[in-house]
Amino acid sequence: MNDVILRTEKLVHTYPTGVTALKEVSVDFYRNDVVSIVGQNGSGKTTLVRHFNGLLRPSSGKVYVDGEDASSKSVSVMSRMVGYVFQNPNHQIFCTTVRDELAVAPKNYGFSPGEIEDNISRVVELMGLEPILKTHPLSLDYTTKKIVTIASVLAYNPPIVILDEPTGGLDQAGREMLSKIIQITHDAGHTMIIISHDMDYVAENSRRVIVMTGGKIILNDTPWVIFNNKEVMRQAQIEPPQITQLDLAVRADDNPSLSVGAFVEKYRNRKNV
Repeated sequence: MNDVILRTEKLVHTYPTGVTALKEVSVDFYRNDVVSIVGQNGSGKTTLVRHFNGLLRPSSGKVYVDGEDASSKSVSVMSRMVGYVFQNPNHQIFCTTVRDELAVAPKNYGFSPGEIEDNISRVVELMGLEPILKTHPLSLDYTTKKIVTIASVLAYNPPIVILDEPTGGLDQAGREMLSKIIQITHDAGHTMIIISHDMDYVAENSRRVIVMTGGKIILNDTPWVIFNNKEVMRQAQIEPPQITQLDLAVRADDNPSLSVGAFVEKYRNRKNV
């Protein structure tokens, strides 16, 4: 049986404006899972995940983190379990050097000096940050700033990591680095939750996809099931990955490709496409 690390039960959130952004959302996230949450703006994606580290509190319903009711937990306690990488890296950078930025969270969570050094060394090696450790992070290009903010969260090793629109503004090298980070972090046993409008990236980097619209989850399944459900695509106002659309245009069948690699492999030895 899958080990549930994060759960919501009939989660409702109504903003002071009167807008109800979540409508009795119940969903499980499993330990060592890679999940993407997709849907149009206003579907409830960001509102949902901001309950996971206490940035928002339910109007009604429950959030459980590692089996414990989060209602009495502080933002600090919840954030130790659930790391959040914001969409805009400029909103997450505080220090004057990259190295100091990486040390902020471990220091705040009471890591020993040795633990801080070990954790910084780990993420620096993982992401190739050695050449910029003394650089002011706000002087970096957008892609590198995003990588630094991800590294600053991984530096305190939370079991759950949320990436809010991680591919926004990234160049191709940054996208490839992000995929490497997600894979390595997953291999280390973490749960990765990705909010994204980038269906190409979602299809290639998710084990599970949650589709939201109007504050509700309308489907929670594998990428293949999600992107082959025309009705769900219509309701959520999203489109399958471009390579999937191309495959369907070339030869509509019951097994459209979700990645460029799968597409190439599918047609490699076919002569009459």
